[in-house]
Amino acid sequence: MSISANEAAHRAASDVEQVVWVDRDDRVLGTKPRHELREQGLIGRGTFILLFNAAGELCVHQRTLSKALYPGFWDVAAGGMVGMNESYAESAARELAEELGVSGVPLIAHERFYFEGPQNHLWCGVFSAVWDGLLQVQPEEVQQALFMPVAEALRLSEEQDFCPDSLAALKRYLERKHETA
Repeated sequence: MSISANEAAHRAASDVEQVVWVDRDDRVLGTKPRHELREQGLIGRGTFILLFNAAGELCVHQRTLSKALYPGFWDVAAGGMVGMNESYAESAARELAEELGVSGVPLIAHERFYFEGPQNHLWCGVFSAVWDGLLQVQPEEVQQALFMPVAEALRLSEEQDFCPDSLAALKRYLERKHETA
């Protein structure tokens, strides 16, 4: 599968987008182009929105091949980098609308945690929402999206490539939900 001209242009614009740069304690140091955070191993802020339907199924989507991180991987959360002058909640609402076409739903804030992988270092803000409407995916970022039982998503993550950062967010969410049940 090849990368479309629209995906390539979107990726180029995304790489130079100014995003929040933070330290190990999530204190803002300033902003930097997204590609500099990756290339220099710096820490940014990201959001993860776990989107469920009323039946409790989780929205899982496949990323486009043009994504800088985890191209073509499956993702259990909508989300992205927190932009300049943007809060975690504002970023979450923006990303959910951009990637999946979902807006006007209450976002429930859960926790923030630090994630470190070989290619990304993030302070992660985790949110959840419920949506039973149609999904309108952003074709430059999302190949396909569907709802499935959480257990099925977790099973598939053992067999296929899933984004490790959003998977960590989901597992933490499920652990906390289990602890309070």
